[in-house]
Amino acid sequence: MEKGIKFREAKEEDIESIVELVIRLKRLNEEFDALLKVREDIVEQTKLYIKNSLKSDNSFIVVAEYNKKIVGILKAEVRERLFYSPTKEGFISEFYIMPEFRRKGLGKDLLKYSIEKLKDKGAEIVTAEFPTQNKIATDFYAKQGFRSVISIHARYID
Repeated sequence: MEKGIKFREAKEEDIESIVELVIRLKRLNEEFDALLKVREDIVEQTKLYIKNSLKSDNSFIVVAEYNKKIVGILKAEVRERLFYSPTKEGFISEFYIMPEFRRKGLGKDLLKYSIEKLKDKGAEIVTAEFPTQNKIATDFYAKQGFRSVISIHARYID
């Protein structure tokens, strides 16, 4: 991993930087599938989403900081699995690293750090959500020991 990078929980003053990275992630997702088209009010929606996430007891956002600039984020939450054992799932919904910081071990280290936080919150398994067509994400998670468990299929309603 690049020297000088530190991980920490996000703070209120990080919201603008986090919003920028989450929007970059959503625009990237849009490239993988037309059903992931970014809405026009994405900035407002993302700000609200991040603010609510920071207030929640079940979720957290970890930032990767380099020279006082946020270069990566991971948002996760602990969810109850009603029908399965183990019952506590750590769910990763947002994970983005600036392109110039990729392929240097940062993603692996940020994931590892976040999994420890999920474990501390009681999670016994960890899952991640990303577009099916994102081969880079698929390969990354596979290298970290993840495998596909559930598929979600979608279509427009005529």
